[in-house]
Amino acid sequence: MNFKDSMKDKVENIENVIRSFLPEETGFQKTIFEAMNYSVLAGGKRLRPLLMEECCRLFGRESREVAYFMAAIEMIHTSSLVHDDLPAMDADEYRRGRKTTWVVYGEDMAILAGDALMIYAFETAAKAFAVTDRPDLTGRCIGILAEKTGIYGMIGGQTVDVELTGKEIPAEKLDFIYRLKTGALLEASMVIGSLLGGASSEEAGIMEQVASDVGLAFQIRDDILDVSSSPEVLGKPVRSDEKNHKTTYVTLEGMEKAERQVEFYSRRAVEALEGLPVRNEFLNQLLLTLITREK
Repeated sequence: MNFKDSMKDKVENIENVIRSFLPEETGFQKTIFEAMNYSVLAGGKRLRPLLMEECCRLFGRESREVAYFMAAIEMIHTSSLVHDDLPAMDADEYRRGRKTTWVVYGEDMAILAGDALMIYAFETAAKAFAVTDRPDLTGRCIGILAEKTGIYGMIGGQTVDVELTGKEIPAEKLDFIYRLKTGALLEASMVIGSLLGGASSEEAGIMEQVASDVGLAFQIRDDILDVSSSPEVLGKPVRSDEKNHKTTYVTLEGMEKAERQVEFYSRRAVEALEGLPVRNEFLNQLLLTLITREK
């Protein structure tokens, strides 16, 4: 099976995993369930749970716990997107080709849906204790998930990003924002997947650095697409960074250097993977596609 077909099958399987953990849309509070499910099922690359699953496979140990963490990481990612789209943040009305959560359900319910997804993610991850024979490791993975999500991870990066909107941002602060806002959840995905797959602490550390490079490459590529793509291809408005007066790698360094940086970080990540004694060719190819993705 070629990479494209394999990718399609894996994403379909991940969709089924995620669906299996979503709440039923019943009861007096069913509106929040509907808003949560609308947000999570809006589509997307499912990159984070995919990376988690493939890192688990890389180290070869079967893991019953990984599905719980795959669903949780996608809920956290979706929570951040719901909040990012709000009028107080990026004020985006479309994402992945359809109306954003706040447009459909209102700002108040979108705020609650984002909050609910964040909490439900950890409720979902905690359910892994019921199926594990490694409770210490499961607890460690929940701790990693929390750290990479919170003030020392994604939310910390978002904070600096929001504070500096409309202001000139030096390169070192832009790196900081990208490594936390985007990179932290990728690090959580790859480290948790690796540990559940049987990686040593040293190997997990290598995977964390790989994920950091992948996150930076992914976000710089996002900057490029915001300028060079179209709403039809991207599934969301383009030039939103310009509209919101945000400094990006493209505005700071120019398109040509930004393209070179994507390639540099992506290839460094793949080279680090190739230095490990284990192999997952699909994972290598997945990281390489980040260089040339068009949406």
